[in-house]
Amino acid sequence: MAAEQTTAIVLRTIEFSETSLVVHLLTRDFGQIAALAKGARRPKSSFEGSLDLLAVCRVVLIRKSSDALDLLTEAKLQRRFRGAEKSLQRLYAGYYIAEMLRLLTDNHDPHPALYDAALDALGQIDGTGNPATALLGFDCAALRLLGHAPTTRSCADCGNVVPRLGRLPFAPFAGGVVCKSCRSRQMSIINLALESIEQLEVMLAPHTRQPVRVSAPVYGELRSMLNRYIQAILGTMPRMQHFLPARMEPDE
Repeated sequence: MAAEQTTAIVLRTIEFSETSLVVHLLTRDFGQIAALAKGARRPKSSFEGSLDLLAVCRVVLIRKSSDALDLLTEAKLQRRFRGAEKSLQRLYAGYYIAEMLRLLTDNHDPHPALYDAALDALGQIDGTGNPATALLGFDCAALRLLGHAPTTRSCADCGNVVPRLGRLPFAPFAGGVVCKSCRSRQMSIINLALESIEQLEVMLAPHTRQPVRVSAPVYGELRSMLNRYIQAILGTMPRMQHFLPARMEPDE
């Protein structure tokens, strides 16, 4: 088969043999793939430095038509993730994005806009941006682009308009806000301030420029809600959620 080129973010590497690695990549053109990088563990390998976690590289690969691993033949480093050199918080934020990309996307199902959103968030985390707000923006972009955006105005259960009075009940397993009549049927409820719902709508909007500035109370509510909502979607808790900042000043 002919070799193909694309850009990719390194999500995970696994030792395959004494000399080779299995590399999980999110590519812009082909979605998530697993590829064999022969000789990647050898000293002075041609892959040296380009397959570090969260590195962005230009790759050449031979795609397989079956369930076999693709073959990675070349990887040219474009950008290295340096969050670990700045703080543990930035390192954990990068790890969280890698885990979310692995869990939320399927093999060979490309989402170029999600790839671009991940690059933007990693750039903020790796630079001078605030990792807390960068992750809020990334989560909202990922949920919208993958069809998981929660409802914020109509009841996620019955479809009726939810009055914007006081704190609004949000049901993670139903997929958004719920009305008073449907509230009692929900497995779990999070009561959100109207300000938090309005901020969520801004961050879910297609043309919102990330990151968005949020107040500390709104950040705390949205971070907690998104954690539980993502758990409901995935059916499990992402491991890196434990390391996300639950309470902080996100605009510092």
